[in-house]
Amino acid sequence: MSSVIFFPALFAMVAFAAPQVVGPLNQTFTIPQVPHAQVLKNGPLAVQRTYLKYGVPVPDFVSEAVANSAAAAAAADAAGLSERSVAATPADGFDTLYLSPVTLGSDTLNLYLDSGSSDLWVFSTLMASGSTNGQSLYNPSRSGVLLPQQSWTITYGDGSGGSGLVYADKVVVGEVTATKQSVEAATSASSLFVQDTNSDGVMGLAFSNLNSVRPTPQRTFFDTVKNTLAKPLFTALLKKGAAGKYDFGFLDTSSYTGSIVYTNVLTTPKPGFWGFNATGYSIGSGAVVQKSISSIIDTGTSLFYLPSDVVAAYYARVPGASKSTYFGGWIVPCTSTPPAFSTVISGSLVTMPGSYLIYGAVDQSNNCYGGIQENTGIGFSIYGLIFLKSQYIVFDQTSANAPRLGFARQQGVSYV
Repeated sequence: MSSVIFFPALFAMVAFAAPQVVGPLNQTFTIPQVPHAQVLKNGPLAVQRTYLKYGVPVPDFVSEAVANSAAAAAAADAAGLSERSVAATPADGFDTLYLSPVTLGSDTLNLYLDSGSSDLWVFSTLMASGSTNGQSLYNPSRSGVLLPQQSWTITYGDGSGGSGLVYADKVVVGEVTATKQSVEAATSASSLFVQDTNSDGVMGLAFSNLNSVRPTPQRTFFDTVKNTLAKPLFTALLKKGAAGKYDFGFLDTSSYTGSIVYTNVLTTPKPGFWGFNATGYSIGSGAVVQKSISSIIDTGTSLFYLPSDVVAAYYARVPGASKSTYFGGWIVPCTSTPPAFSTVISGSLVTMPGSYLIYGAVDQSNNCYGGIQENTGIGFSIYGLIFLKSQYIVFDQTSANAPRLGFARQQGVSYV
């Protein structure tokens, strides 16, 4: 049975460092998103990264699909068709990567804000020369204080990952400064991280008990500053084809329309995530299908992962859709008009427009990777950016023992 997170029980076994916050109480602030280089969306690679992130062995069909997609891209380059392939992909500079500026010590880096992890880790000057790929680097020698005997390691299912040392330093986000905030400075990082030249690291926004620092897990930035905010919450307004933002300490009523649907955060599928339970779904204008769907909200995952029967039912309503062995997932005609997908949360329908489904081109035959894919082997559903960029999401810790998630329709989005 699912149960609401109870914070004292979660943290009783864990000791955290004690960062300090500089600034007045009742603060609010906004973190804008910044543009990045255009990135060609690779569906199979996005799926592979999701399996790795959650420590799930990557199925052979996904690994083969990644190789196949690379071969297809190489063939397009050789034939001079790359521009045609890119043109089939929704043209935008924001849909794939959502980056926000964060100042650590005296260095300003562009980071993923990731509700699916709890580490503030960054590329740093501690890494060997030549081991980075154009990322901006955090230099702990300027103002960081080494935390003795503390280290961090993130290891994925294929052995890739990153590791390093931990420093206490000033971290500035918006107008809020946390002094002695733990910063995980990388000494090494695998190619999975290094090849992402746009991002300088990650700021985790899940709960602190998922933090990977050992022997003493560290508090997230949000857990450090939340009691100084006007309200202990943050919101994500991630947009399709445009820069979005994160707000801390307040609800921006101009960003959403209608009422906010709230649901309790649960200890399932795993304590520390922003987990919840959906109780059904609807496709287009169809009837609601009752189904319990254990889920998390993850701003650091590109796609929307659901149980295989739900995914099959959805694509049965998309003309020309097929499950591709070659590309390891569901593909659709890039020019298709998929139906909306609605999920039932706290008895209300929360809807993703069908037009948001198209992820990225997979070939020169006008086929695109679907934004909804199966959660086979993962064990729970993941509401990633494909879903989130149509929503106004509230991450609310107003009740310390009963955090909750809120969902509302974004202002200006058509939900047909």
